[in-house]
Amino acid sequence: MEIKMAIILPNSIKAYFDADRDRSPEAVASAFTAGGIVKDKGKTHRGRDAIRDWMAAEEQQYDYTVTPFFIGTENGRTQVTAHAVGNFPGSPIDLRFFFVLEQDKIAELEITV
Repeated sequence: MEIKMAIILPNSIKAYFDADRDRSPEAVASAFTAGGIVKDKGKTHRGRDAIRDWMAAEEQQYDYTVTPFFIGTENGRTQVTAHAVGNFPGSPIDLRFFFVLEQDKIAELEITV
């Protein structure tokens, strides 16, 4: 029998993962500060418009689910590790999401393996 324990995510991080699950690039972008930054796959996306476009492209290219299972802090950043499964190379994989929060928004997100 597998026991799954829920993790408690800060509101802005929960909003990001909820919007990603709901396939809403606009809601993903709104989880960020106006000058928010996403670093993913060697590219940097700055500002809500660029973040919305990045998420829209990801969702058009891949069908996937991301399930957070760990939260901690590292070097002043909130780290969330999530299990990602989908039709992308290397699936399934555990990804690390490093968030820098500013008030109740995400100022920076870096996604790594």
